Amino acid sequence: MAISIIETRWDEHEAALRALRQKVFINEQHVPEELEWDGEDSAAIHFLALDAEQQPVGCIRLLPNGQISRLCVLSEQRNNGVGSSLLVAAEETARANGMEEIFLHAQTHATSFYEAAGFSVSGGIFMDANIPHRQMFKPLI
Repeated sequence: MAISIIETRWDEHEAALRALRQKVFINEQHVPEELEWDGEDSAAIHFLALDAEQQPVGCIRLLPNGQISRLCVLSEQRNNGVGSSLLVAAEETARANGMEEIFLHAQTHATSFYEAAGFSVSGGIFMDANIPHRQMFKPLI
């Protein structure tokens, strides 16, 4: 599958980013809207995955503190490398911006995906939006 990843800002691609997250997190996973729209988007660097027809199929964001969050891929595009490509793009930008470490809050069913990308679990399971999560870290130096 031919995909491209673009680095963007919320104000440049808000409609596409919002539509992806609405579909995956709010509609599919039942995350409450007030938790999804957390006010952090304008400060984040966003990455958008586009298919061969330039249609958005996934996204991720990198916050100034090194947190990677809001990784989502449309259900029909999962297991095609889209999530991995988004994660690599965010990591490369974090490294280019001089970050020494990145971290994320992984849904527990996805911890093996992040471990395969070099992240390590830290601490126990906690609930976020009624979904079990684990904190994970990855050093960049």
